Amino acid sequence: MSTLQVILNVALLLVGVGILVIMNKKHVKFSNRVFAGLGLGIALGLGLQLFYGIDSEVLAETTPWYNIIGTGYVKLLQMVAMPLVFISILIAFTKMTIGKNFGKMAALILAILIGTTAVSAGVGILSATIFDLDATQIMHGDAETERGAYLEEKTTSMAAPDLPTQIIELFPANPFLDLTGARSTSTIAVVIFAAFLGFAYLRVARKDEEMAATIKKGIDGLHALIMGVVTIVLRLTPFGILAIMARTVATSDFGAIYNLGKFVIASYVALIIMFLVHLLILSLSGLNPFTYVKKSLETLLFAFTSRSSAGTLPMNINTQTGRLGVPEGIANFAGSFGLSIGQNGCAGVYPAMLAIMIAPTVGINPLDPVFIITVIAVVAISSFGVAGVGGGATFAAILVLSALHLPVALAGILISVEPLIDMGRTALNVSGSMTAGVTTARVTKELDTEVYNNKAVGAQVADL
Repeated sequence: MSTLQVILNVALLLVGVGILVIMNKKHVKFSNRVFAGLGLGIALGLGLQLFYGIDSEVLAETTPWYNIIGTGYVKLLQMVAMPLVFISILIAFTKMTIGKNFGKMAALILAILIGTTAVSAGVGILSATIFDLDATQIMHGDAETERGAYLEEKTTSMAAPDLPTQIIELFPANPFLDLTGARSTSTIAVVIFAAFLGFAYLRVARKDEEMAATIKKGIDGLHALIMGVVTIVLRLTPFGILAIMARTVATSDFGAIYNLGKFVIASYVALIIMFLVHLLILSLSGLNPFTYVKKSLETLLFAFTSRSSAGTLPMNINTQTGRLGVPEGIANFAGSFGLSIGQNGCAGVYPAMLAIMIAPTVGINPLDPVFIITVIAVVAISSFGVAGVGGGATFAAILVLSALHLPVALAGILISVEPLIDMGRTALNVSGSMTAGVTTARVTKELDTEVYNNKAVGAQVADL
């Protein structure tokens, strides 16, 4: 009987897939298909949990089949992440005008990314304090305990003994190994390697224009090929979202989520405040923030549902160039750097809130000014190298908590609400990188204000 029920459950998922295929054939807007997948997945997951119960054997046997589509989609995003980061940084150099603005541009992007991460840490601390979050008040279940043990084990394998060693770990001794994502700092290492190749290209361009043109043609060809693969993967997003949400909702312990409701609310309050900070930065640079919201909304919604900053990178760059008037070079730098440096949600708000929550468990006063300053500084420094695919927030939390000598295992208590919070964190990460690109272009006077202020929404990622 259970086998027949599993087959029925898989058939229900395939019905949802069929609905999305029909919507695609009818040329329904991509963002609408993504939200349709989200809605169908939630409805299917709720139905499965209500009918079978969270501890059902049938549900346990159904989940692996759903993972073929859901986890398979995530693995494909991971597959394209490193090549995408590499080629986006490299092609940014070929599209940059060599001149005095180059150094200023790179410095501004990094300053905005790291600066907003420090601010987001402060916002996370403020929100955690206002909502009086305390890890000792939260009930622990088997899943949370298991997650905590996993985090402790991971900490042992990745923690560096001191800050200089952590900085050394950022450098790519073997860039081909880092392209596989083998190390926890592989993302930033790939960025550094691509940047070296980019500077080498600029040297060639100064000495031999003909050779530089040949190299540029090769880079353009590789970029087109990788973007083709990325586009194919992104087309699968509605199906991946459907399976992921169905599995997540079906297996979620709503009692645990209810207990952690205050943390979820506090997290989204902090994320919303940081988004308003992004709008304030744009306003201070003389741009209309409402125009930014209108033109970036589709990309932010995609980031929200996909939970992947790396998967959103093509839409991120396209939105900056086609809708917001940012030059291609700056857009590529801001988008790519934003994947590995200064993620406001995953590397800023989240680890700071955890630190404030966990501090009382070891007798530390979370309102001690020295402790707060230390948390903000550690968060800003640790924000380098956080991967733009699922798991980046966990990596950031491990780095921050271990640096502050706080028990990493207690982060496991949030496992039941991780997917729910991660959607908002990812959207904020992407907004941070776009804000860095737009603001930098504005300050360096390279922003096309006619495109930015044009009421027509403009171009978006093609053929999705």
